[in-house]
Amino acid sequence: MRLSQYILSLLFLVGTLTSCDDFFDTAPKDSLSPATFWKTEDDAEKAVVACYRSWNNPATGSSDVFFADCMSDIAYSYTGSSSYKYVGNGSATRSSTVKYYDYSIIRRCNTFLANIDEVPFSDPKRKDDLIGQVRTIRAWRYFQMNFWYGGVPLITDLPQLAEDAKLPRDTEEAVKQFVYDELDKAVDELNDAPEARGRIAKGTALAIKMRSALYWDDLDRALSAARAIQDLGQYEIEKSLSYQELFSLKGRDSREIICSMQHIPTTAPFENTIRLFSNQDGGWASMVPTQNMVDMFEMDNGLMPDEEGSGYDPSHPFAHRDPRLRGTIVYPGLDWTGSNGETRVYNTLDKTIDGKNNPDYMDAANNATHTGMIWAKYTAPISQYSASLSDDELCPILFRYAEVLLTIAEINVEKGIDTEEVFSILDELRARGGHIAVDRIRYASQQKLRELVRRERCIELAGEGLRRADLVRWKDENGKMLAETLLNGPLYRMVGTVDATNPDPDMRAVIEAPTEDNKKLRRLEDRSFSPFQRYLPIPQDQLSTNPNLTQTEGYD
Repeated sequence: MRLSQYILSLLFLVGTLTSCDDFFDTAPKDSLSPATFWKTEDDAEKAVVACYRSWNNPATGSSDVFFADCMSDIAYSYTGSSSYKYVGNGSATRSSTVKYYDYSIIRRCNTFLANIDEVPFSDPKRKDDLIGQVRTIRAWRYFQMNFWYGGVPLITDLPQLAEDAKLPRDTEEAVKQFVYDELDKAVDELNDAPEARGRIAKGTALAIKMRSALYWDDLDRALSAARAIQDLGQYEIEKSLSYQELFSLKGRDSREIICSMQHIPTTAPFENTIRLFSNQDGGWASMVPTQNMVDMFEMDNGLMPDEEGSGYDPSHPFAHRDPRLRGTIVYPGLDWTGSNGETRVYNTLDKTIDGKNNPDYMDAANNATHTGMIWAKYTAPISQYSASLSDDELCPILFRYAEVLLTIAEINVEKGIDTEEVFSILDELRARGGHIAVDRIRYASQQKLRELVRRERCIELAGEGLRRADLVRWKDENGKMLAETLLNGPLYRMVGTVDATNPDPDMRAVIEAPTEDNKKLRRLEDRSFSPFQRYLPIPQDQLSTNPNLTQTEGYD
């Protein structure tokens, strides 16, 4: 079955198999009768496709990939869309929080698994593969909720009455074990290769197994899953395309991609492309990179900006940097081809240009980029998208092979094994982006190599939604979460001007030194993070629905 047929089937199932998204409704109101539906392989296929709808995050769908980093130090949301801003700055409450807590997709999966044995299959392996896909989706949803809430009700059947579904939290350990067991079963059930772009196969289940185990600090399990992905022989670092092209429509079939969320214009479009761009191009700039992200990149000689001999000039912070910076962030001074097809110097620093208001200025409007930058990933060229920036084929990547390699590198460092493999992995990723190899001598100790691997993971996966999880799972030398340091204090941005006449795009931005006079303009927001904010608050609507559900400790 072609991908477009999958999605058309999905749309059918959305209105029939799961017409109500509230998991706590009784079963007869939102499920098809086994007597009328569960008869053929085609029925089963349609039920599987229904489970794919927004399976990454039922609240914000594919857009969570972009929004999630706004909960960290490397991205910012000015308007507070879907409350990612409030989690990021430490002000989240039960009424303003990111909603990972949702059972709608889990109910679809439970419905499928409860009825699939009623369907006759000519090929048992086909049945196993469909079961494996659904089992993987359900395991992902439980992993995501368990990681962010620390124990949730574990429901694997179909309660017939609403009261039967009003359950207390299971322990975090119990839900974790369920996720582990389900993924192990799914890996055995799934085909080695996906039947179509976006469908789950063995690699995706292994990627979830790898990420969940890494996040829960089960390093041997995570390493085993990463090695199993390598053994599939299906994935490799993309070298025939540029780093930016990997995230464009040109790169959607890259061998680096393990799984991406699928969209088709008109039929099932990605509707939030508009949030990636800024004011002058008709965008909303809802999730943009921060100066903190810029500061993480080395200079082109391999030294950090604050190291002696680096050559860093704070008045020209984009000059002589790791080339991957330009592939990750669109910053002031670059040449940029806008929605009108014309190339201009990207200037977000000057309020006026030649006496006229500058619509690119970072405070020109609510929908301007208030950090002065946008992500380069997925944005170039803007011509690949619809005029409305809301009816697009953009397919956000959930898992790619670079994460697999970085997971291996991180685990090797923590276990103190095979440091040469660590260096080889980092060199491969750096070379792909045009940067120089790692200086082995500078990073000879475990502590220095750990710092490097963590920084390289952030640089490689920036804007892909993994940063907050890293900040709450990584500890400093005193055992404190990195979030306790990096998410506390003011968030600043650059101020200055752009000299459009300079032939070197990296030298055009001229940044002012911090002063009391420009402090107010530089300051974006104050942020705070307390240890209890490792977990998120349960949304109020869920607490109201289920009186047996307790709020996350630390939240009112």
